[in-house]
Amino acid sequence: MSLDEFLHNLHFDIDKVSPPDRVVDWEDSPLTYKLYRGLDDFPLSLEVPLKLEEQDVRSKPNQSRMGHFLWYVFGLNQISQSVITMEQDIDLMQAYRRYVPSGGALYPNELYVYLKLEDLPFGVYHYDVAHHRLVLLREGNFDFYINQALGNRIDLSTCFGTVFISTMFWKNFFKYHNFSYRLQGLDTGVLIGQLLEVAKRFGFETGVYFQFLDKAINHLLGLSEKEESVYAVIPLTVEATNWNINQSDRYGIVNSLELSSKLNEMKDNKFYLRSERILEHPILTKLNEESFIESTESISKIKPEKGMICEGHKVSLPRVNRLSYDLASVLQKRFSPDMDFTMGEVNQIELATLLREATASFSYRNDLDSKLKEHESRISLYGCFHNVEGNPDAAYFYDSTTHSLRQIEPGDHRLNLQYGMSADNVNLIQVPLCFHVAGDKDHYKTSLGRRGYRIQQMEAGMLVQRLLLVASAIGLGGHPLLGFNANLSDKIYKLDSHNKTSLIQVPIGPYRPRPWLRGSLRC
Repeated sequence: MSLDEFLHNLHFDIDKVSPPDRVVDWEDSPLTYKLYRGLDDFPLSLEVPLKLEEQDVRSKPNQSRMGHFLWYVFGLNQISQSVITMEQDIDLMQAYRRYVPSGGALYPNELYVYLKLEDLPFGVYHYDVAHHRLVLLREGNFDFYINQALGNRIDLSTCFGTVFISTMFWKNFFKYHNFSYRLQGLDTGVLIGQLLEVAKRFGFETGVYFQFLDKAINHLLGLSEKEESVYAVIPLTVEATNWNINQSDRYGIVNSLELSSKLNEMKDNKFYLRSERILEHPILTKLNEESFIESTESISKIKPEKGMICEGHKVSLPRVNRLSYDLASVLQKRFSPDMDFTMGEVNQIELATLLREATASFSYRNDLDSKLKEHESRISLYGCFHNVEGNPDAAYFYDSTTHSLRQIEPGDHRLNLQYGMSADNVNLIQVPLCFHVAGDKDHYKTSLGRRGYRIQQMEAGMLVQRLLLVASAIGLGGHPLLGFNANLSDKIYKLDSHNKTSLIQVPIGPYRPRPWLRGSLRC
């Protein structure tokens, strides 16, 4: 199977991407977090703030405040136990949850941070989620090295920290096999979206770099590229910073291998993941290798697209103010309802708030656009609505520039969408809003090559996290789904005519409280 065929099947024929007779070895499942051994560690404060609202006063964090930031981004916050009944056997499954959703709650990502704080040694750390601490991987000042790996597009001397978000392939490959490649990009995007929202509450300025010298960054962190690779680099600052979008010619073209040779290889950083029978994943490894940027000369921009022109009856939405909410409380009550959705009417204000806030908060600084904050979003939002006050049942496109809906296909599409699901884990008949995040069918292959696919998935995940947070803020639940028929939803929205496709399905609506026992790990 060619890589192009594989990526096509990931969306339109998922049964072909993994062996039909595979059996998940649950007894040898990996931990959902990486544990380093024998390295210096620095415990982080467990006395986290109980509220998170946007701050007007910006200040460089200390070790304690940095710990609060990391905990709200990716820390363990809840333990849950579920009873699984299979024929005559009853088993208890225990899971440690975080504030971000993840496919199967497997959390394939890891967080690394390069920090320059007064009460910590300067250096590169791994965020040990299990113990809420920082583990020192490399000590020293690496401003010049990271600047070079980013193509000299930012002045890191003004940044107190830089976050590296990696994907560890085996952590969800063991369950989802090759389909995990699609999940890994989306999971990373959801985590980026969470990080950007938390950063706003801490007064940190951020920018997302999707393009960098992969081997050089992985070498800095001591990662084996057949096991794990960095997907995004996010500097953090509270100072005025020159966020360059174009490469600096000061140091000329930088080569990944030459840059890597300036740092010694880390040989003693042993880690534990529990699995003893780790299988190879050649397609994921090949896709990762072919996505690498070997030279800063290959860093690209995406040409701005014209705004989507969607025909159909225009439905104006009520003007609403930007939503202000305590992020901590919203994260506490965020819930994926599964079979707990209950039918209820969604009013115009709720719908308008959900659409406006999710898309407005999605705007972010990145290294793909020719001009900062002057671009049309590369992903679009569609939805099949039922029982919405003042709106007839229909499939709609949301035009964020005019804050209005375009009716594409009238009618109630719930049953059709239900037939298109590969599993009956959500009853769409009970859901008033079923959103689809859509993007370019060729996933920017012309501009970004193989890397374009995972970048598109990350941007989709970022928008999904915004949808989930806003839904939670207004009292609704949302459940991201990949087990849906993309051909079916594309037909409903007539996406083929725009060379677009549905990337992920997100039902949103009222839900009933689940009868369960759960314990918070929040202090």
